[in-house]
Amino acid sequence: MEPPTQAVREAPPPRTHDRLAVAVANASLFNVGYLMMGRRRLAAATGPVTLVLIIVLASAARSTWFEIVFLLWWLGLIGHAWHLARPHAAHGGHRVVALCVTLPVLATVGVLRVDAVAIDGTAAQARRDGDCAEALDALREIWFGHRLAAAPLAARGDDTVRACRRLDRAADELTTALTGDTTALKAGFDGLAAVLAGPPGHERMVGATLDRFLKGLPTQDPCGTVKVTDWLRARKPSKNLLDRTTGVVDRTAPAALVKCGDTLMSADSWHSARSRYLQLVRQYPGNALIAEAEAGAEKATLAIELANVRELLKAADGSQPTYCSAPARYSGAKAYGDGTNRAIFYGDDDYASRLPDKWRTTDPTEAVLVVCMEEPEYGPVQQSCPYSYDGGKRVTVKFHKIEIPLKAYELKTGEEVSDTKIRIGGGSCPSVIPYTTFGGVDTGPPTKDYVDPSDSDVRGAFESLITRG
Repeated sequence: MEPPTQAVREAPPPRTHDRLAVAVANASLFNVGYLMMGRRRLAAATGPVTLVLIIVLASAARSTWFEIVFLLWWLGLIGHAWHLARPHAAHGGHRVVALCVTLPVLATVGVLRVDAVAIDGTAAQARRDGDCAEALDALREIWFGHRLAAAPLAARGDDTVRACRRLDRAADELTTALTGDTTALKAGFDGLAAVLAGPPGHERMVGATLDRFLKGLPTQDPCGTVKVTDWLRARKPSKNLLDRTTGVVDRTAPAALVKCGDTLMSADSWHSARSRYLQLVRQYPGNALIAEAEAGAEKATLAIELANVRELLKAADGSQPTYCSAPARYSGAKAYGDGTNRAIFYGDDDYASRLPDKWRTTDPTEAVLVVCMEEPEYGPVQQSCPYSYDGGKRVTVKFHKIEIPLKAYELKTGEEVSDTKIRIGGGSCPSVIPYTTFGGVDTGPPTKDYVDPSDSDVRGAFESLITRG
């Protein structure tokens, strides 16, 4: 008996696909080629990778090297699809589908890339012209599609947008700085330096912003200008285009210092004024304004000295001022010398007040001397005379010359020029001496009294101090 016959199932023939259709379909980045081959798992696995690469290219790694990475991935998808598809005769329907899927993608990428190149060209020209406004106007047209199709160009545009926005803020700070606000000035220069330290290509834009600021110097406020130029002068050289401020400072600061000094003088800020004048002399030797600054410094010095002297000369009537114990100079006064030396008198003024007006003054700008007088003292006896009182009692009264201790200071130098006693003579032994009794008891007149000087006697006593030569 023959054994039963067994049937063997034949394996289906391997599936074949149109290689060109599959490769072109996969070039769409939508994995259509894999789907044509029924490779749904492979399509599902590679799709997220493509999506991640697109997101990274459009946002994080917008550079040429990552574009090359993405291009290699794209070529890999095409090549892999070609490899997986077994050779087969052309399939017109598949090729039409592949072209319908892929051509719009490639055309869109091409158009976007050409547009991105044009935008980048406009922005590049604006960077060369230093024109942020023009660059920003062009770069406003950049959108997500450009970031996908031309990521490096879009990234360069974003760098320019950030640089221009930072320059706008710096320009605002520098405008504020022209009022003399050095905090804003520092912030403005920090902004310019940050742009220079960032992505290259924005140097001319920085230069244009800096030039607009420098053209604002000098300002209408010379002291505000000085604050700005002082800060710029003290800024450490950065060895870049920001150092062009040096030439502007050298041209602007001297005149601003003189005008600022004049303004401060008008406001009676003499110390500050002198400081500005002397700053010019110290920092810009040989400048054409040196003589004017030195004259201003001298004028300020005189004003300072005069204000100090006026303060020291303040005193209540009949008392001596601080000047008498701490004399100071006023260089604008005349020197003590030949002729009439007008004086300011302090102390007991009973006798000095009888001097001629041309010998006296209360204004230190008209004075040569400051005379500090003590209380009068009894000097030598000029004459003794007998007097009778209370019905025949007799007494001898001695009439003394008047001595006034004084010190005289030359106002121009503050130095003491005389430490003496002025001795005043006068009439003595009048026929009647008025006196006062106490408690109804007549003790008679005092036994010593001052002589009674005339105006000429007083003048003669002071003449050697006031007039010389």
